[in-house]
Amino acid sequence: MRKTTVLISGGGTGGHLYPAVVLGQKLKEFKPEVELIYIGSQRAVEKKIMAEQSLTYLTLPVEGLKGRGWKKLRGFVLLPLAMVKSLAIILKYKPALVIGVGGFSSGPVVLLASCLKKPTLILEQNALPGFTNRLLSRFADQAVVSFPSSLQYFKGKGVLLGNPVRPEFYKIPRKQAEEALTLLIFGGSQGSKFLNDRIIDSLPYLIDLKNSLIIYHQTGERDFDRVKEAYEQAGFERVTVSPYFSPMPEYLAAADLVLCRAGATTCAELIAAARPAILVPFAAAADNHQEWNARELEQAGGAEVVLEKDFSPKFLSDRLKFYMNNYDVLIQMGDNLQKLRQEDSAARLASLALDMIKVAERRR
Repeated sequence: MRKTTVLISGGGTGGHLYPAVVLGQKLKEFKPEVELIYIGSQRAVEKKIMAEQSLTYLTLPVEGLKGRGWKKLRGFVLLPLAMVKSLAIILKYKPALVIGVGGFSSGPVVLLASCLKKPTLILEQNALPGFTNRLLSRFADQAVVSFPSSLQYFKGKGVLLGNPVRPEFYKIPRKQAEEALTLLIFGGSQGSKFLNDRIIDSLPYLIDLKNSLIIYHQTGERDFDRVKEAYEQAGFERVTVSPYFSPMPEYLAAADLVLCRAGATTCAELIAAARPAILVPFAAAADNHQEWNARELEQAGGAEVVLEKDFSPKFLSDRLKFYMNNYDVLIQMGDNLQKLRQEDSAARLASLALDMIKVAERRR
């Protein structure tokens, strides 16, 4: 019996990799004999994530093609090497399907797989498709998107299935008002210096709220000591500061409100958990894609968006006072996120992938 191998390529950030891992787990659940090979860049963060999951992970010598100066030049210099290694991987493993999950490392693999007539599927997690997926859209057989507005970029190939997240996020119960408002703050797995700085600047305005406010703040490793000391010096006692929170579903379950960035995976987890948020898009994100993501949640009535330039030290205090006095607004925001929720995204995506394999096998 011929082995069924699926290559899942992409990365650059955890936001691309985590959906790939969730998808792979669901594929294994549906078809245990499938062999999964993950392909990504040589960045340390990717290697760490995949090592923690004990997954087969191959790396490409690849960098992004956007940017300026030496960084852009290095990307073009490495591209031929990445293409050669991608070709070698495809010829060696003879995949039944190649899936690109976004990020620059998915480009060479999906492009060559398409040229070799292998079935190809791309996953676009952001509202505005990234540079790589925009290029691959003309080559891939199908594209799965997370937001209805993204379908227009894929000219009939797009399917709205949502962004796969762990099932635990869907099981988070609806939050009820308590004696204190619980605020969860995080800036992605690496933390956000901007958010950390703004919170420190905001503390003098939050003093009168400290007895009616519980804070969980994920800082990242770099700013942990500095942020923890700032809370202590300001006299905040109902605060938990950590470089990294895990498992995140438990912290989302405790939160009445979330203050965070607007990366694709973060938005997908907020939608699945139905947790209202104040979203602060990363201003330097490629093509400003985080603001596009944030606006989708805002238009659904499930979040409010504040740009970095508008996040004053007094802003957070004003918004927290409003929500403390209008908790029903938070409940409505959580309910509104249901409009964007795609149930069983991972299962539906895995089913699509397996169907594509069956169709390809019948055509042989």
